[in-house]
Amino acid sequence: MFVTITLETPRQPEIIRLLDMSDAYAASLYPSESNHLVDLSSLEQPSVSFFVARNDGVAVGCAALVEAGDGTAEIKRVFVDPEARGLKAASRLMDKLEEQATKRGLKAIRLETGIYQPEAIGLYRKYGYVEIEPFGSYQPDPLSLFMEKRLG
Repeated sequence: MFVTITLETPRQPEIIRLLDMSDAYAASLYPSESNHLVDLSSLEQPSVSFFVARNDGVAVGCAALVEAGDGTAEIKRVFVDPEARGLKAASRLMDKLEEQATKRGLKAIRLETGIYQPEAIGLYRKYGYVEIEPFGSYQPDPLSLFMEKRLG
């Protein structure tokens, strides 16, 4: 079993299933005003690099790098099917997101995650992300954690 990561379009039944699972998971943890999910059409914009993790051809995870236009990008929609956990798909997705950001000459990657997701927070910390103040259009939220990694 080997997980591959490729740039793909998010508008595929397999990917929509993953996004729906991600939505349901987020909704089980947080009230709607604390969920900052981007929809399918937003993921299809030219400023977005959407990556899919596949195990033996089956989509098991996804992640998006959304360029802000100011030399930074935001990580959105990182999700791995619970049945595929342990395959290092999330780490492979993070590697690919950072590789893409470097290729694009970005100076920083930012993200918002929820405080009830210790696995995600641990992954981001492992990759060198540190807590920052809310950025962009985000407002302070006691259920949110904002993080950033400076590049180059």
